[in-house]
Amino acid sequence: MKDFIIPAIDLKEGKVVRLYKGDFEKSKVYSEKPEDMARFFEELGFRRLHVVDLEGSVEGKPVNLESIRKIRRSFTGTIQVGGGVRSLEVCRTLEYEGVDLFVVGTLAVKDSKAFERIVETYPKRVILAVDAKGGKVAVGGWKEDSSFSPEELAKLYESLPLWGYLYTLIDKDGTLEGVDIRPYEEFKKHTSKPLLASGGVSSLDDVKKLMGVVEGVVVGRAIYEGRINLKEL
Repeated sequence: MKDFIIPAIDLKEGKVVRLYKGDFEKSKVYSEKPEDMARFFEELGFRRLHVVDLEGSVEGKPVNLESIRKIRRSFTGTIQVGGGVRSLEVCRTLEYEGVDLFVVGTLAVKDSKAFERIVETYPKRVILAVDAKGGKVAVGGWKEDSSFSPEELAKLYESLPLWGYLYTLIDKDGTLEGVDIRPYEEFKKHTSKPLLASGGVSSLDDVKKLMGVVEGVVVGRAIYEGRINLKEL
């Protein structure tokens, strides 16, 4: 189970927070020190973390780099980072800080050639973020709509040496409303690469529903609110 669940550390102003449906006005602080959370997950035996630079997702470049650096120093497993990863230069900066996987979404929609360059430079190290709202992919910190459906985006880049995909259901993110496996089942028809799910997890039962459908699930608020007892896993 600990290989399937990927704890999320969302960063805003250097703190660990969770948003409600991506709304910056509806954020809740869970820790002042991201490195403490990373150490906590390490001690519990998790081998992978999902780190998001929330302000970076809006600014288009890393804003919480110092926090990312502290997390890296506190966690020995795999770290994937998203939020403002929109250039080869940013990937190089994150690589220098010891980040293992780059989560890229907006660039794939807005500049396909630049996205392809990153994937070719870092084969099997790029996760394509597919952030869906109302059946379409949202970009720019989820503030802009695109014309792509999740499946169309998958078809566009399936031939590239991606690590895989992270599919987030924005309308469920941070809501604890429970998961819907149907979008993931549909998406899997269009790819042979690993797929990670995100959005709506409220309990261990939700996690179990996703097992066998996707290769992993990013969990944030359900962990921080104590809906999933990590010590019992």
